[in-house]
Amino acid sequence: MVTIIAGTNRPNSNTLKVAKYYQNKLAEKGLQTNLLDLQDLPNNFIAEDLYGKKSEKFENIQGMVTNTSKFLFVIPEYNGSYPGVLKTFIDACAFPESFYDKKACLVGIASGKYGNIRGIEHFNGVCAYLHLHVMPLRIHISYIKNELNENGQLYLEDTVKFTAQQIDKFLAY
Repeated sequence: MVTIIAGTNRPNSNTLKVAKYYQNKLAEKGLQTNLLDLQDLPNNFIAEDLYGKKSEKFENIQGMVTNTSKFLFVIPEYNGSYPGVLKTFIDACAFPESFYDKKACLVGIASGKYGNIRGIEHFNGVCAYLHLHVMPLRIHISYIKNELNENGQLYLEDTVKFTAQQIDKFLAY
């Protein structure tokens, strides 16, 4: 099973739009995926789903994560790194069965010019600790507001080209 994780809980996020773009492109190539939007985390998961205890809603999410063999993370830049909700989600997931010796692909997005390079590197450190094997080709999409059309689709030629290359490599990974 492949799961795409939209790495923020911000409503109407560009992160979710990019995650859906990847999901659609993978489907066009014959791969059906799950999409985990961190908006779907339980409202009180910090109080109820950390440190061994789990709510029923989080148990369903945990089941999907446990059964996933490859992840594709779309991660926005928050304060020069990645969102705290993504780290808290990772912390709430069972260790080692959630991520250990599984595969991941990373996509960084930002409203600025660096496409969350620093945040992707920070997250890569967490992946290394978890023994989550990250595909070498990472995409950093800068100025995300200019990259998406009115339908929430990436449309600029270079970005479409590089995301297509990443998708092909992810399928083979």
